Amino acid sequence: MTKEERAYQLSGPQKIYRGFKAIMDFVIALVAVIVLSPLFLVVAVLIKLDSKGPVFFVQKRIGKGGKLFNCLKFRSMSVEARHDVAGYEYVEVNSYITKVGAVLRKYSIDELPQLFNLLAFQMSLIGFRPSQANELELNTAREAYNMYQIRPGVSGWAQVNGRDRLAAQPTKKAEYDAYYLKNFSLWLDIKIFFMTIVKVFKREDVEEGVLENKDEEK
Repeated sequence: MTKEERAYQLSGPQKIYRGFKAIMDFVIALVAVIVLSPLFLVVAVLIKLDSKGPVFFVQKRIGKGGKLFNCLKFRSMSVEARHDVAGYEYVEVNSYITKVGAVLRKYSIDELPQLFNLLAFQMSLIGFRPSQANELELNTAREAYNMYQIRPGVSGWAQVNGRDRLAAQPTKKAEYDAYYLKNFSLWLDIKIFFMTIVKVFKREDVEEGVLENKDEEK
C-alpha cells in the first residue's frame, strides 16, 4: 500500500470541527487551569521537597504540521534520567522515578501541565500522543497516514486501546491513530474522554520500563 493510498484528508465537516475543537480545547483548558491551580501549587511544592531539579519536565515533541514544540509535564523522574527517551525505554526505570513522581504517574497527574500546551494551541485534549523526533518508525507511519493535519492530544484512541502496551508496536499504534483521524468527530472525542477517565482510575495498560537495554539487543 503506497503512502498516497494510506493518507487521509479531513473532509469539509471535519475541518470545520477541527476549528471548533481548537476553541473548545482553549476554553476547557482555561477553566481547568483556574480550577486546578491549587492542585498545581501543591504538586509543585511536593516535587521540590521530594527531589532536586525543576518542577516541570520539558521535552521536544512533534505537533501539528510536523513542527516541534515544548511538551510540558510535571517532573516525575530524577534529574539523572535521560531526556531523550521515554519511561518505557529504561532499564530499572523505578530507580529513576521519584516518590512523588510515582504517585503522579499512577494517576496521570504528571500530564496536567499540558493544559498550558492547549492554551498555546499546540495540543488538543483528545488527539494522538505527541512523539519525539527520534521515534522514527512511529513518525514515518504517522506521516504516511497524514496525521499531522491535526494537533496531538493529552489522550487519544491508541491511549485507551493499549497505551504502554503499544509502545513497542509503533506500526500498530499508528494504525489506531489513523482510525482516530478517519473518524475525527465530537462523538469519538467524547467517547475517548470518558474511556480515558476509566482507564486512569483502573490503571489499565500501564507498564514502566523494559527488561533489556535496547543497545544490548543490537
